[in-house]
Amino acid sequence: MIDFKPYLLKIEHEIQSFHAQNKKIFATTSCQTNSVVLLHLISKFAPKTPVYLLNTGFLFPQTLSFRSDLERLLNIEIHLLRGQLSLNQQKNASGRFLFTSDPDFCCHINKVAPLEPILQNFDLWINGVRAAQSSTRAQMGRTQKIQNGVVRYHPLLDWDARMVHYYIEENNLPRHPLDNDGYKSIGCRPCTRKWIDDLDNRGGRWQGLNKTECGLHTTLGGKA
Repeated sequence: MIDFKPYLLKIEHEIQSFHAQNKKIFATTSCQTNSVVLLHLISKFAPKTPVYLLNTGFLFPQTLSFRSDLERLLNIEIHLLRGQLSLNQQKNASGRFLFTSDPDFCCHINKVAPLEPILQNFDLWINGVRAAQSSTRAQMGRTQKIQNGVVRYHPLLDWDARMVHYYIEENNLPRHPLDNDGYKSIGCRPCTRKWIDDLDNRGGRWQGLNKTECGLHTTLGGKA
């Protein structure tokens, strides 16, 4: 087993320090199994923190149901953010959805653009990325200022999949309903596939494309 006490004390101290500096704080979540640890920590150390889920219109219905379950269990509110374009407006000249013809732009209008106004109203963004998840995330710091002056805070950056697993088990926390069906990383339905490689939990995302991130951690993740 893992002794989580030093990790939790560090996170609690950091969050207390941000509050002492009167930082305006918010958090984002994707409401998948990997998200549960961060949401549990927020409920313990900063339960009044606004939490946002980007509802692209393409999420699995199980994800939206899981959001409601987590709200009740953790006594937090997870706000839904939606882009300005309807699904019918998200087609190219040939009538194909943008996720088939330009997935980067699809992510931009449904994830990056809706979050940009939120960033203007806060100083600190709590985000659950982990260095082990991708090469992009491995380059991130525990805290880092991004282009708009907001500081990203990654309390779980040095956690690996084993730690996430044992934390969920130890605290009797739920898993996403699709977790046992082979979905290791869950995003939008069109761009998420079942995946069996435990060494690459994000391999089922944008499968077959030269794409590993949605833009939240690239466009809105680069250092200032």
